Amino acid sequence: MKKMKTVAFSFTLSALLIASGCGADDSASPPEQAGDTNGGEQAEQAEDVEVDGPITINPGIPKDTEIFSKGPQGEVAESAHDLVLTEEEIEEIRKGEYTAAIAMHYAGNDWSRAQVNGLEATFAKMGIDVIAVTDGQFSVEKQMSDIETIMARQPDILVSIPVDPVSSASAYRQAAEAGTKLVFMDNVPDGFTPGEDYVSVVSADNYGNGVAAAHEMAEALGGEGKIGVIYHDADFFVTAQRVEAFETTIKEEYPNIEIVDRSGIANPEDGEQVAAAMLTRNADLDGMFVVWDVPAEGALSAARSAGRDDLVVTTIDLGSGVALDMARGGNIKGVGAQLPYDQGVAEAILAGYALLGKEAPPYIAVPALSVTQDNVVESWELVYSEPAPEEIQNAAE
Repeated sequence: MKKMKTVAFSFTLSALLIASGCGADDSASPPEQAGDTNGGEQAEQAEDVEVDGPITINPGIPKDTEIFSKGPQGEVAESAHDLVLTEEEIEEIRKGEYTAAIAMHYAGNDWSRAQVNGLEATFAKMGIDVIAVTDGQFSVEKQMSDIETIMARQPDILVSIPVDPVSSASAYRQAAEAGTKLVFMDNVPDGFTPGEDYVSVVSADNYGNGVAAAHEMAEALGGEGKIGVIYHDADFFVTAQRVEAFETTIKEEYPNIEIVDRSGIANPEDGEQVAAAMLTRNADLDGMFVVWDVPAEGALSAARSAGRDDLVVTTIDLGSGVALDMARGGNIKGVGAQLPYDQGVAEAILAGYALLGKEAPPYIAVPALSVTQDNVVESWELVYSEPAPEEIQNAAE
């Protein structure tokens, strides 16, 4: 590993609660914190991984799905299917004895767990030692402290999703100036330029997932009805894309479906309260779109309390709670799913590009996946690169 100077960080930041990923599984064990790492064990495992072909994202992910999203700075998306590391490139990277760290915004959900799994598995194939995985706990201060601790260990690569792109910019700037290669998930720090300050940013096709959720809503309603929209009341790029895509698709393609109410949530836990109020105001509501799966679970609770077993709900992200409800034939009729495991694979590949001096596209998107009761089990395996939980498999039979 190259030598770099130790960087001192000084911050005065305020907390900002935001959410970008899926996940109802808040009980999941969080990744290890900076300073409490498994670097030696990871390095040993990486040495044992055989190089048996190029590294790409899962070829089972549909390749002909149109990608609608643009990047945080208006970049045209390139498909993650276009990324590849050859066997020769992998061998060259393995000789470098590089290290990487992962600084998450939040670690306690299915989406974050899958991203980290994809990153760690791919870095192991590349012989890259993952020295830290941290949980920012949706706190700017916590994430900045994590990055400070990480940078004391001088990683070659930092993969991260900023809790707040403005407040965190100085921390990432110092990491870049120290020579660490930065790869981002979903969003980038304010004022950063691709190819200069960071390698690339990888996201799901969030706009495409919003489009999928709109078509699923229309299908379940038979093309007509009154619906409400619960959006993320925060300045957050990816969640805004989802809502814009859903509403635009409904308005342009389904003239007999009317959006009669819109309400925002600041926190994931607001879903039940906001949905309950919406149902009280609109007793004849036929459907509800919720911006991601955790507040959608709150909407499910509100629907049950109101005796609305007939309410059609669609959302984004295939968390375990909405997947189980869908498998059982409940209110959730469709999900536009991200593919977080393969987002992690793509991020690791892009880190490899940087280590090789290989030109990287500025914005990469993993195609959207439309999930219904008919394909929920096989979709789970695509999303998480592991079999669906037995409870979901049994419910779908």
